Amino acid sequence: MFPVSLTGPSLTLREMQPDDVEALHSVYGDATTVEHLSFTPRTVTQCSTVIDSAVQDAQTDPRTVYMLAAEFDGRLVGAARMAQDERPHSAQIGFAIRHDLWGRGLGAELVELLLRLGFEQLRYARIWGARSPENPASQAVMNRAGMVEEGRIRRHLRTDTGWRDSIVHSVLCDEWSA
Repeated sequence: MFPVSLTGPSLTLREMQPDDVEALHSVYGDATTVEHLSFTPRTVTQCSTVIDSAVQDAQTDPRTVYMLAAEFDGRLVGAARMAQDERPHSAQIGFAIRHDLWGRGLGAELVELLLRLGFEQLRYARIWGARSPENPASQAVMNRAGMVEEGRIRRHLRTDTGWRDSIVHSVLCDEWSA
């Protein structure tokens, strides 16, 4: 499916573009924003590589990875990713919003847009996401979207400070309502 363009009350989810590098760096390059993600702050060059991969993935047939920009008031303020699992009925999501916009419901809206894409357009049967145990905001966002906490993956990620567990949440197509 190309191009992706979904609009919610405040956000638009769209394809990444080569000129998004600086804006993506304002998200992925910020230590506070990525504190609970699976990576440390990204450089401008690393953000450019992310966008290059997103542009290439968008042209793949069949498409299995959706790395998308989240726009608020016409500017990129976040990123969203949906990647099909080995079994084509399931996909994993990930998301980030610039930390200066936290607390406005944009994370919840971003997850809702991802679920709309996954269930309504891509017809997945299951969508899941993993979060840091120390991230109650992400827990609240996924719970609000109807995602059920499934359990803990111990020592799931290696970080600069050591191993980190992940908490998995999921929702099934028949549990989700738009």
